[in-house]
Amino acid sequence: MSKIRVVVVDDSALVRSLLTEIINRQPDMQCVGAAADPYAAREMIRNLNPDVITLDVEMPRMDGIDFLAKLMRLRPMPVVMVSTLTERGAEVTLRALELGAVDFVAKPKIGIADGLQQLAQEITEKIRVAAKAQVRKVQPAAPASSAVAAPTSTATGIGRLSTEKIIFIGASTGGTEATRELLSALPADAPAVVITQHMPAGFTRSYAARLNNLCRIAVKEAQDGERILPGHAYIAPGGQHLSVERYGANYIARVQVGEPVNRHMPSVEVLFRSAARVVGPNAIGVMLTGMGADGAKAMREMRDAGAYCVAQDEATCVVFGMPREAIAAGAVHEVLPLPKIAPHLIEYLHRTAGPSLNRV
Repeated sequence: MSKIRVVVVDDSALVRSLLTEIINRQPDMQCVGAAADPYAAREMIRNLNPDVITLDVEMPRMDGIDFLAKLMRLRPMPVVMVSTLTERGAEVTLRALELGAVDFVAKPKIGIADGLQQLAQEITEKIRVAAKAQVRKVQPAAPASSAVAAPTSTATGIGRLSTEKIIFIGASTGGTEATRELLSALPADAPAVVITQHMPAGFTRSYAARLNNLCRIAVKEAQDGERILPGHAYIAPGGQHLSVERYGANYIARVQVGEPVNRHMPSVEVLFRSAARVVGPNAIGVMLTGMGADGAKAMREMRDAGAYCVAQDEATCVVFGMPREAIAAGAVHEVLPLPKIAPHLIEYLHRTAGPSLNRV
């Protein structure tokens, strides 16, 4: 079997050396080139035809974002961003994902050598995923105020149809943009949405703020104990599990640090299990693009508890792993292309509403 050919792009000689060593230790991959800036990288890509690029965000002569934008326009290919764990690094990384990067690794601000060695497994796993990912040109997001009108089924107000229902979303690789596309198609009075996206601490707050500017519903990072309300979306904070509990007549968010589940924290399994236990037939489950099987078993528990469950189809996934596993577990009622999920959910709400709600 041929090895995954990787080009490393980073202005730090130390980082280039470390990443090259980490990659070459793997039996199934090889670093075929290491470039100090995008101009050198451009020649390497042309001459070496790599399968994956690791790309630093901040570099001289041309920063990583400008290079990525040009690359994805002229020669789309799998890219894993290497971003410093800072607020600016988070914002720039989210822009890179919007432009089409498959995933990112957050490198430490200090102790680079030890930090990267500790991240070796994460780095190489993300390169493997990227090598198999479906890379496509990504349409840039438009703010909600200037967005093209959503389809009729989603533009129609939902009203009291949303008061008891909660939409639960699980996503990983490719999920930041998939979730953005789904949420931006929902009307302002949509049911509450609770989201677990595999993302490290330090990135989810910027991600929530970005979505809040792009969507009709209000989007925020979830806080422990807060009430879950229609017209709002709550994102699991990086490095903490998110679940839902019942408190009297209300649903509340529970945000806690715990042991990783399926190697993840936050874990989709934790969120979906709480949906099955607490929300039952009032839950709607959505499994979006992502690597692995996190959440598949719990989504089956949701379905068994009466929830309605949907998975993104393979053609529109960056990585079909999580939806595939949910389908294999018998958890899914419908498999849909990403653009059709939001309209379908709203149609489902109207179709299954009781007579009293239909009169509202």
